[in-house]
Amino acid sequence: MRLKSSIWVAAYLRRCQTAGVFGAVRRRGAEEAGAVFVKIATLDGNAMLYVPAPQTVYDDSRPVERLFVPVAKEPLAEAAVEERLTREIRFDPDAWIVETEDKAGRHFLDLAST
Repeated sequence: MRLKSSIWVAAYLRRCQTAGVFGAVRRRGAEEAGAVFVKIATLDGNAMLYVPAPQTVYDDSRPVERLFVPVAKEPLAEAAVEERLTREIRFDPDAWIVETEDKAGRHFLDLAST
């Protein structure tokens, strides 16, 4: 059984905090199982966006993990990231948005290989 989204988000923000990275919940989604989107603002007008990995990349031996993939290999303009988040919320109103600020772009997510 996967952790509730609210618990995962709280733990993720705590992880960021211990590394000295500011993070906050920008949009609270469904408590139990809302999709989580993580925006990393690099403080130069750009940002990275990490989205839930497609189901096809999950490993049957670790079904409870949350895996993420970046929407692009390089940072995008923040406006482009915000447009993508707006589309995601229209599609899934139960989604969460978590935002951190880190010049180095650290994300602290275990990424799925795609």
